[in-house]
Amino acid sequence: MPPKKQQLKPTANVSSSLDLESEDISLETTVPTTEDVSSSDEHRDGSQKVTRQLIERKELLHNVQLLKIELSQKNLVIDNMKADHMSKIDELEERLNDALHQKQVLTLRLDSQLKLAQEDNRKQQSLRRQEMEAILLRQQQLEETNRQLCEKAGELRRSLRDLDISQERYQELRSLPEDKLSIQEYVAIRFYEAMNPLRTQLTHLSEQKSYLTEELELHRNKMKVLMESYDEERRLRSELELRSQRLTLELADTKQLIQEGDYRRDNYPNIKRERDTFEADLKELTKRFETVER
Repeated sequence: MPPKKQQLKPTANVSSSLDLESEDISLETTVPTTEDVSSSDEHRDGSQKVTRQLIERKELLHNVQLLKIELSQKNLVIDNMKADHMSKIDELEERLNDALHQKQVLTLRLDSQLKLAQEDNRKQQSLRRQEMEAILLRQQQLEETNRQLCEKAGELRRSLRDLDISQERYQELRSLPEDKLSIQEYVAIRFYEAMNPLRTQLTHLSEQKSYLTEELELHRNKMKVLMESYDEERRLRSELELRSQRLTLELADTKQLIQEGDYRRDNYPNIKRERDTFEADLKELTKRFETVER
């Protein structure tokens, strides 16, 4: 990386004093005559013009000095800006060099990784190609096996249509060795051995069903008779309950009458005594009332 350049800040000495040119104007004084008066007027006009020109010249010189000062200040600012820009340029160049170096490092690293990835990719492609070839070969073998199995299944389907054999045919086939039996005969034997117990069981179940059907019909008739007798008993029970309720009410009335008769019999003296007392009190009160009225 190139070394940084030193910043240079030039300085300018600006003099604030202005060198103004002075001119001495001498005017001659003489005795005023007519010619002198006219010449003096002309001279006065000329001196006024000269004075005006001097003033304008001084103003121009002053403006020039001001412009020089402003120019020197702007030059100083420009120099400072140049120095700043140079420092920034140096810094940017340094960053650029760092970026270029980092770019080279990353480029080398990327190239190495790319080579490794390409090599790995080639290996993976070769491996996948081998696997694909093995899969295709296996698929062809399976398709051939499937075709053979389909043919065998068709043959078995055609040969397994009539499997129901009689007992005599079963005994005949059973006496033969298994290696001399065809597939249809072998399956027919196994089918007969599997179906014969089921047929026997089916016959037994059919007989049992008939017996149970008769039993069910008999029980239904008995149930019908029992229901009729149950209805009759329920009707009789209802009548007996009504009769019982009526007798209960009559018994309650009878008990109440008996209790009233016993109360009158037991309390008759007390009631008679109270009645006599009330009659005596009534007579006495009647006498008092008659006495009060008199």
